[in-house]
Amino acid sequence: MKKLLVRADDLGYSEGVNYGIAKSVKDGIIGSVGVMTNMPAVAHGLKLLEGTAVCFGQHTNICIGKPLTDPALIPSITNENGEFKSSKEYRQAKEDFVVLDEVILEIEAQYKRFVELTGEQPHYFEGHAIVSANFFKGLEIVADKYGLKYSPFPLDGPSVKIRDKHVVMSMDATEPDYEPFASLKKLMENADDTGYYMFICHPGYLDSYILKNSSLTLPRPMEVEMACDPNTRKWIEDSDIELITYDDL
Repeated sequence: MKKLLVRADDLGYSEGVNYGIAKSVKDGIIGSVGVMTNMPAVAHGLKLLEGTAVCFGQHTNICIGKPLTDPALIPSITNENGEFKSSKEYRQAKEDFVVLDEVILEIEAQYKRFVELTGEQPHYFEGHAIVSANFFKGLEIVADKYGLKYSPFPLDGPSVKIRDKHVVMSMDATEPDYEPFASLKKLMENADDTGYYMFICHPGYLDSYILKNSSLTLPRPMEVEMACDPNTRKWIEDSDIELITYDDL
């Protein structure tokens, strides 16, 4: 049986995002949710999901909002206002400006806040939005220190190894003419019956904070609609696909 993990990133980004993720969990196919522990709306998002069986992970963020660490201790990833440097600054940089020792401080601070907020370790551990070798190395170091399930970013093709499982990942939301259900079907068209597949999405509703701070807008409510559409679940059942979470990896 084909195994599909549908992951929602960005819980805590904004209240609008939180409402969309909560609906996608309660009425849809989302089973794993990444939490941005540094964001002001994180407690609101976790409250909305109280009592659900969702698998929470740490969606470590170093490019939006304020850090949990004193900005003076992490100058490589913060600006003069004490906020994180933007994802645009990471994309435009000619070299990796992230200082490993500094980013480890923030990654660990976000991990400790996760435990404080949820009362448990994250069920998985990964990073938000940016590509940085030192960021990824810092995530691995902290994951190893606390025995966490690290979910790497796919750099050399779609497949990554999570513990002893090889997982094919898909995240097409930034592609032109993106259609969530078509993208999901494409991932599973040639799926192996013994394989593991992950569809990463960012469901949410649009509020002023998202419109001002995120380049990912229209795909968010589109993914809520796809996740909650009864036809999506019927297709999954008819296609002999088993929905799993990170706890199954």
